[in-house]
Amino acid sequence: MKNVKKLPTKQLEKFSTIFTQLGLVLVLFIVYLTLEHKTEQKPVVAKQFHQPETVYLNPDEVPVFKREPKNEPKIKVDQKSVFLEDEPVEKGDNDIITETIVNLDPTEEETVELNEGDIIEVDIPETVIEDVPYDFVQNAPVFKGCEGLSKEENRICFDKKMKKFVQRNFDVGLANDLGLNSGKYRISTQFIIDDKGNVVDIKIRAPHAKLKLETKELIQKLPKFSPGIQHNRAVKVKYNLPISFIIE
Repeated sequence: MKNVKKLPTKQLEKFSTIFTQLGLVLVLFIVYLTLEHKTEQKPVVAKQFHQPETVYLNPDEVPVFKREPKNEPKIKVDQKSVFLEDEPVEKGDNDIITETIVNLDPTEEETVELNEGDIIEVDIPETVIEDVPYDFVQNAPVFKGCEGLSKEENRICFDKKMKKFVQRNFDVGLANDLGLNSGKYRISTQFIIDDKGNVVDIKIRAPHAKLKLETKELIQKLPKFSPGIQHNRAVKVKYNLPISFIIE
């Protein structure tokens, strides 16, 4: 086997140092270009976020919340865009005869001319006063024997006389004979003292029919009153009379 000798011109080991230096220069040049390259800066819009405000409350403080009204923008409507459609006009009949009606009624109101200083009389309809409750009437009805007293004294005398009248005339023994259970019972009574002093429109609610009849007869025995006065005139006065009794 023949030994092949390398030619001096083809031995590349001698140029390795040069190749290394060239490669190093090339790498440094690329690094330099990379570092010197400038990129365009684009502006970035930062959105501001509303941070809720921190509120510190004392232990004894009561928070109060208020609702703020919303200010909604009003919608403006262009007036030119709103219109009303015209109705079709119908041709009229020229042959229609117009008649003039003259009112000859003698009862028609006539215009009256007034001079300065004339007195005009006007008829004012009389006001009808309905039933007035006893507690709200200006001057309460007068029980027989309570005449000539003041308003307050008359009311006190009226209540005392009414209480004595019931105690003397109500048959308590009837309640015991009806066989009702022991306990407290109440009879609700309402009547009207009319503008002439008479007792009318008696209404009774009782626990037994016989007690209702007994109470009605009791109310009918009441003497005639002097009527109540409201606005300087006699009126009808509504009076409530509760009657209570106990059965043992």
